[in-house]
Amino acid sequence: MENPFVFGSATSGEWFTDREADVKRLLANFRHNVNTILISPRRWGKTSLVRKVSEDARSSTLKVVNMDVFACRSEEEFYTLYATELIKQTASRWEEWVENAKRFLSGLVPKISFGADPMTDFTLSFDFSNKQLNGEILNLPQKIAKEKDIRIVVCLDEFQQVAEFDNALYFQRKLRSAWQLHQDITYCLYGSKKHLMTKLFSKQSMPFYKFGDVIYLQKISTDDWVTFIRHRFEVTGKQISTGLAKEVAVTVENHSSYVQQLAWLLWVQTDKEATEAGFEAAYTDLLNQNSMLYLKYVDGLTTYQLNFLYAVSDGVTSEFTRKENLERYQLGTSANIRRLKTSLENKELIDISGKTVSFNDPVFKLWFRKNVRRF
Repeated sequence: MENPFVFGSATSGEWFTDREADVKRLLANFRHNVNTILISPRRWGKTSLVRKVSEDARSSTLKVVNMDVFACRSEEEFYTLYATELIKQTASRWEEWVENAKRFLSGLVPKISFGADPMTDFTLSFDFSNKQLNGEILNLPQKIAKEKDIRIVVCLDEFQQVAEFDNALYFQRKLRSAWQLHQDITYCLYGSKKHLMTKLFSKQSMPFYKFGDVIYLQKISTDDWVTFIRHRFEVTGKQISTGLAKEVAVTVENHSSYVQQLAWLLWVQTDKEATEAGFEAAYTDLLNQNSMLYLKYVDGLTTYQLNFLYAVSDGVTSEFTRKENLERYQLGTSANIRRLKTSLENKELIDISGKTVSFNDPVFKLWFRKNVRRF
């Protein structure tokens, strides 16, 4: 029997739930040449959504290229990944990979390497002293599209990584100046560091300002999660009440990955019908499984940072500078609040939407309230 719930990796097929409006909007953007910027915190389902739409959009005349730039630490690594994946994912056979690399990158004389499995392990490398390289590689998708008479959607996961490169602004300007001229290419740029992605695309001074349709992914509704959880129990011969399925979703604040994980842990505890006792065991297991990670989160935090998290865990979402909040949670001066917000947001421990502050990780919030001693 297959696992009825999937977490920790992108979901697809019967494990993909809801997102009907998001699928419709993103699919329309892919098919009608509208660049898209997709933003949300980590593990809300961005990758699953993009992969789902990629499969729906592919046709004989529309190719979709997916790549994750998280591991790229420099322009050179980005160019290498970009060219390799474009060549691989716009052709179906390894012989065609070699042919296309020589055909479309002839002026750069790329080195072609194959690993143990030539059907999947294919890599290009370049002489980065070649001054033509940057433009040739950035314009590669348009060149492929023109010569093959197709359209290409290029999807770049964890795109905010480009902000960490040396001379990051200069690199972003090069990307924008090349990509904005591509008539047969659509770009989908998405990432999980919400504050960095927002900065890249919403500030007028940044190169990618107004580059495309910005979508802030929302959580799946409780009703949709209840329907999904109950169905997944039923198809495996087990039962769960509407009330208990709702408790699963609400406990982890409808966070996609954690809903699936908590539902899985409850499913394991269930013989025929899920019970409250089974839920409590699953909930405890969820906290325990993540405890080592959360210990790393709090290790090294200052007293002020911990106190700020105490305030958020108590339900304070704004007005941190009010005298009673400053005193109750020992947050120091009003001027200290901005520094605390910035530091904790950079650590990806909190999310700031307008004036509202919340935990990025709802299970970390539950663990924090239970395990970290108050001031």
